[in-house]
Amino acid sequence: MTTLTLNGKAVTVTSEPDTPLLWVLREEFDLKGAKYGCGIAQCGACTVHVGGQAVRACSIPVGDLDGQSVTTIESFGGEHPVQKAWVDAQVPQCGFCQPGQIMSAAALLAETKAPTDADIDAAMAGNLCRCGTYPRIRAAIKAAAKA
Repeated sequence: MTTLTLNGKAVTVTSEPDTPLLWVLREEFDLKGAKYGCGIAQCGACTVHVGGQAVRACSIPVGDLDGQSVTTIESFGGEHPVQKAWVDAQVPQCGFCQPGQIMSAAALLAETKAPTDADIDAAMAGNLCRCGTYPRIRAAIKAAAKA
């Protein structure tokens, strides 16, 4: 069995160790914020934090995370500065990719308090948005950095 700290709470995972973290979050803990997009860690829809770093939950076996801290979009509760900036900048269109985008942006701002355009582009390069809201995403990240 794998033990995690999930959104600040100690939990024991009963899924097989080779089960991708995304399925554990969605099926075992009913946390549906992280989305299944590509399944090969290329689109970023499943982004969560492990130890404060943005990672793709679709491609990490939960057994590799024993003793780690996992944070999902649900832990932000709509009150994270990035979420507020997202709303103010009217970023979401279809919304599918937004939880992953927000998690990547939050990880960026935790490490880089005043990111440049290049910092934002590098941090967000693995998060795809089919609606093309990239200019709004960049504006929201800059606004959240000032919050």
